Amino acid sequence: MGEWTLFSPGDKAPNDGTYIEDGVNSFHMGIQNPQKVELRKGQRFPETSNHERKWKRMGH
Repeated sequence: MGEWTLFSPGDKAPNDGTYIEDGVNSFHMGIQNPQKVELRKGQRFPETSNHERKWKRMGH
């Protein structure tokens, strides 16, 4: 259960999957042109394109 939903650059991916940038302060509007990254479990998240962004697993 306790799986995080948002990840910071440098965190390790909890599962294989595609992760997308998410704006921490933009829940209702979303963000334009978010980066997507395909990671394997244990790989580290890359830097986001904006310091206010985090990584979120797609489809969850």
